[in-house]
Amino acid sequence: MSAAASTMAPDGAAVDPRGELGGERLADPLAQTRARRRRRRSARVLGLAFLGGGINHFLMPRAYRRIVPPSLKRIDSEVVVASGVAEIACGLGVLLPWTRRAGGLGTIALLAAVFPANLYMARAPQEFRRIPRWALYARLPLQPLMMWWAWSATRRSGERP
Repeated sequence: MSAAASTMAPDGAAVDPRGELGGERLADPLAQTRARRRRRRSARVLGLAFLGGGINHFLMPRAYRRIVPPSLKRIDSEVVVASGVAEIACGLGVLLPWTRRAGGLGTIALLAAVFPANLYMARAPQEFRRIPRWALYARLPLQPLMMWWAWSATRRSGERP
């Protein structure tokens, strides 16, 4: 889609007047509107989830310090603060339309950065007796799904899923 042939939707997404949105051909203008609304709603839920998770790092820091991998235990408080600030920044970035794409990419990077904590929890279930073992393992495939969600909720129109 050329820049000259597109207009901007309220969420900052480029909309092709020929009916293309997100790499899909949507002939019906109503379908275009629904697709934009779904993406905005998804971005709002994602942004609020990360904003809430980041705030939670400061309300319950001990719970987060427990999941810091042993190689970082010496600086566990700093890791928790940094990851909390990063989650808040990603959440705000996704919520604001003009920073949504950067916020989504930051969210993907953050999910990759915290993956070692999920690995640690799965590999050391004896340290997390209150969490069922299946839940420790279930978190592992959820990371790539969360990355996909962040990408799909914040991608520009015209990018293929």
